[in-house]
Amino acid sequence: MLNLIQLTIITINMKVTPHDTYKTYLAMKQHFTNDTYDFIRYNGKIKASIQSFHKRKDRLFFERLSRQKKDEDIINFFVANFVASSDPSSLWVGEIIQNGDEKYLEWKKKFESLTYLFEQDLINVFQGKNFLDFLKVENKKHPKILKEYLSGNLMIETMVILDKMINYKNKFDQKLLDPIWELTSKKIKKYSPFLEVDINKYKNIVRKVLL
Repeated sequence: MLNLIQLTIITINMKVTPHDTYKTYLAMKQHFTNDTYDFIRYNGKIKASIQSFHKRKDRLFFERLSRQKKDEDIINFFVANFVASSDPSSLWVGEIIQNGDEKYLEWKKKFESLTYLFEQDLINVFQGKNFLDFLKVENKKHPKILKEYLSGNLMIETMVILDKMINYKNKFDQKLLDPIWELTSKKIKKYSPFLEVDINKYKNIVRKVLL
């Protein structure tokens, strides 16, 4: 699996505790739903007392997670679940308890073949067509690239990687004022710091497929 997340973890030669796991969950939820909170900038720090943690009915989940997952996997586990959610603001811990491992496994499998899946996205959606046409915003209507993503024809990872290349998101932000794009734009922005890729390798894939 790719080493996606390069962070200074708050533990130093110490096992992540259930309380730490709980705080990571809260910080990750803030990151994906709050415009002003940045998980990486604040190194995942967030206020959450041990007393409030012990009062939670779901604390056993965080205790189990801290035992079952390696410390370095816990952040990725929550990233995978918030990215997989159609609306991270509505994702609650009960859903993660029920489906979290499945979402995390799907996410890891995707990254084992990310370059291949990215290339297939390009081939299936863009090959033989004018790529610039997919980026046009006319009369404040959704551009083709967004329609393809919403239809399930493009991975969120493809959307993020392409934005790293051509910075289309900021242009759309200026022209689109609807909740669907706002939700997608936020997900691209919030996911991007966790998606560390060799951008030159992906540019070469774009050249091979589209040029």
